[in-house]
Amino acid sequence: MARDLHERVESEWEERLVELDRVSRTVKGGKRMRFRALVVVGNRKGKVGMGIGKASDVQTAIKKGATQARKHLIEVLIEGGTIPHEITVKYGSAVVFLKPATPGTSIIAGGPVRAVIELAGIENILSKVIGSSNKINNVQATLTALERLQQRPAKAQS
Repeated sequence: MARDLHERVESEWEERLVELDRVSRTVKGGKRMRFRALVVVGNRKGKVGMGIGKASDVQTAIKKGATQARKHLIEVLIEGGTIPHEITVKYGSAVVFLKPATPGTSIIAGGPVRAVIELAGIENILSKVIGSSNKINNVQATLTALERLQQRPAKAQS
């Protein structure tokens, strides 16, 4: 039996709208208003991505952002519900510091960084954003930090 085209298919990907902005462009007849949506997509199992969608209405902008985010997914290294080591990354003027935390600590992060970390599937982490409050740069810095994580070397057996 064919599936109905309008039936919504449940996806493994979870979307989170981080920022919705109304932007304008000056043209001959005045100002043309559009919307820009910053969307983070993740499966809570180690894959997360970010996308920016722009359109003349909100729903289309969010949809475009989610589509772009699915095209730019990264794999996140998670060890025991946290990250393997601490890391600091600078993107633009935004500096993001991520530090592993013991089980039970939960996610200590604010705004855009929290959205990325939750959708990546990390359960215990400490973070701090220094410098810029630009949400796009903060998300990009967080994604870069998560992408640069490396496996801890195994301890030598004696």
